[in-house]
Amino acid sequence: MNKVLYLASKNTGKIAEYKKFLKDINCNLLLQPESLNIDEDGLSFRENAIKKACAVSQKTNHFAIADDSGLCIDALHGEPGIFSSRYADNDTKRIEKVLTKLSGIESRSCFFVAHICLSSPEGKIILESEAKCFGNIALKPRGNNGFGYDPIFEELDSRLTFAEMNDYMKDKSSHRGRAIKKILKDLKVIFQ
Repeated sequence: MNKVLYLASKNTGKIAEYKKFLKDINCNLLLQPESLNIDEDGLSFRENAIKKACAVSQKTNHFAIADDSGLCIDALHGEPGIFSSRYADNDTKRIEKVLTKLSGIESRSCFFVAHICLSSPEGKIILESEAKCFGNIALKPRGNNGFGYDPIFEELDSRLTFAEMNDYMKDKSSHRGRAIKKILKDLKVIFQ
């Protein structure tokens, strides 16, 4: 029988990604309880990921995986950073805010970062991983795939925005994909 693994998120885009990433893991992936709201008030991506994973595992008495991720723009001194999902009311407004703040700025270097934690049913962190993906902010949104800042994040090597990439390309180069890849072998052992 498959072990239960809760994803500490209500983000539908993130949920779809995790289902792909964890397709070879012997687990029943469930969403965090709808009634559970977790304040992401940590001072780092790591603190927020730990807080989410532990809260969901303690509430459900099952394993929980969480990540905190975001976009860090050099010219904006790391903004939006840990506030990426709360930078404005929705994806469209968040993108508009970034593009407005970068108006007239030539250097548009940035990176996405994801910190992932797995919590045991007892609420202890047993796995952690972090990865980054480097790029530049595009002058305007491009592409129709993805979510969040994907239409304006132009990945360094391909020069494509995440929203222009197919699923295979994005999964291979994204911050979240790279962070999960680092712990995939350990997840297979835990959920065998």
